[in-house]
Amino acid sequence: MNVGDEIEVVGIKDTYTTTVTGVEMFHKTLETGEPGDAVGVLLRGIDREDIERGQVLCAPGSIQPHTEYEAQVYVLSKEEGGRHTPFFNGYKPQFYIRTTDVTGDIKLPDGWRWSCREIILKWKLAL
Repeated sequence: MNVGDEIEVVGIKDTYTTTVTGVEMFHKTLETGEPGDAVGVLLRGIDREDIERGQVLCAPGSIQPHTEYEAQVYVLSKEEGGRHTPFFNGYKPQFYIRTTDVTGDIKLPDGWRWSCREIILKWKLAL
């Protein structure tokens, strides 16, 4: 990521495009930021409050956000530190994904009214 590059802000909210006006690392101004660097990025027309934890800066068109996916899930038993009551359709757990947490919605497979512990299932999840 270089100063002057056009980038997209993706995730959580609507995707939008802006321009990198500055890159900083440990209070030093840089011309570029490399993958893996912990940098601060100044974005044209974007206030600090406009960005949320969990959003991604990327090249325009390189990432598509998704709010629904299918996951294979193993539910821990009470003895393993997990739940002791079943999940029902519409249960809204908190998901922790990298640097953010978001409320989801569980959709059990067709014909299932609930899901008990110690079982591996495919759930449809909506964030």
